Amino acid sequence: MPTRRTFLIGATCAGALVSFSAPVFAQGITAESATAITRVYGDGLRFVAVAVRYSAPIMASDLSAGDFAVDGRTVTAAYPATSTDPADRAEQGNVVIVELSADDADASLAVKSEKEGGPQGDGDGSDEGGPANDGPGNGPGGGGPGNAGTVMDAGSNWAEPSAAVVQAELTLPDGTLPATEIETSEVRNLVVDDFQQFVWNDPETGDTLPYNLFVPKDYDPAQSYPLVNFMHDAGATGPNVLTTLKQGLGAISWASQEDQAKTPSFVLAPQFDQIIADDNSDTSSMLDTTINLIKALTEQYSIDQTRLYTTGQSGGGMMSIAMNIKYPEFFAASFLVACQWDPALVAPMAGNRLFILVSQDDSKAFPGQNAITEALEAEGATVARAVWDGNWSDEQFRFAFDDLNAAGARINYVTFDEGSVFLPGADTAGASGHRNTWRIAYSIAPIRAWLLRND
Repeated sequence: MPTRRTFLIGATCAGALVSFSAPVFAQGITAESATAITRVYGDGLRFVAVAVRYSAPIMASDLSAGDFAVDGRTVTAAYPATSTDPADRAEQGNVVIVELSADDADASLAVKSEKEGGPQGDGDGSDEGGPANDGPGNGPGGGGPGNAGTVMDAGSNWAEPSAAVVQAELTLPDGTLPATEIETSEVRNLVVDDFQQFVWNDPETGDTLPYNLFVPKDYDPAQSYPLVNFMHDAGATGPNVLTTLKQGLGAISWASQEDQAKTPSFVLAPQFDQIIADDNSDTSSMLDTTINLIKALTEQYSIDQTRLYTTGQSGGGMMSIAMNIKYPEFFAASFLVACQWDPALVAPMAGNRLFILVSQDDSKAFPGQNAITEALEAEGATVARAVWDGNWSDEQFRFAFDDLNAAGARINYVTFDEGSVFLPGADTAGASGHRNTWRIAYSIAPIRAWLLRND
């Protein structure tokens, strides 16, 4: 990566550096501001672009990735847009989106906690020990993050993205635009910023529960909408209400433009500051508090009470199971990711629509769900099983889903084949197989669509 000095020297006409104190261009065009753009991926929040706002429109034909540089980052594209959202790409616009590689070493905004030994302090998986672990156990005494109701801060932190963008001299139809540099002064978190933050004070349990709520764009009270409830893993437990949105795709995916265009829906993402479900198959009072919150939302908004859905990863999936056991008629369907429960307790959910997804590298959820599905079959449930590869393309997941769906079972049980959830060169020890399940799970579009099916 060239230094800022060598980049600018090569970019200026006469070899003299321009002034950066107040960048003014020959045509009267100025770079007015720069916005850091983040996007959530399966493993969390990443810094993926800078949106530079100019005082006049710039054409796409006048731009290339080589016209811009950001120290320590790889610029992959540069194009005009009508807003700071890359989705608003256009042939011309006052905003230029400078895309940065999401695979850069500095792209991730997760702050590694030395105390917890991993990004976001998530250390999930009871194989690794420690208070931040979130591996579902095999029953009483199976390890895990702690007892239900234990208040904790798992150390989930996210860096604030910032960068200085160096723009080379641009040749425009009416002249040249001198080289300049501008620093970001604000942040736009794609999709995350579309959620609103509230606090639920439950009059029945006495609990206080911060939560994030996505309200469909152009919400019309005369229409009726489904609601998806996502619950995070124990590694995201803590007081920062945005953690559940930034840690992965569990809530974000259903609020994306693509999913909302197909099925406008509410998305609820509570932020728990306590362990909500433990390896003894116990839950905290947050089970009823969350149920009561959902009931309150159905009274506040035009939400179809027959189209309520729940999903969760690890501890959040365990809570979803517990909810289905205690309130088997409440949710129309559930997506259970990397979790398990005492199989002796699951009989009440035998008639429910379930999609269960675990990795064969998950030392607890895999055998745990084997036991659960066998227990459900003993109660008369029909379970369709399949083994998928976590490295498949979107098209391959679609074909595999269609094959599974053709069985017509109310319960689908999919396991990721051994070794297939890991990225090349990634650490496969401890609870990596556990955590990497949800890195992939919520990116599989046909499963998300399945959850919202009204059947």
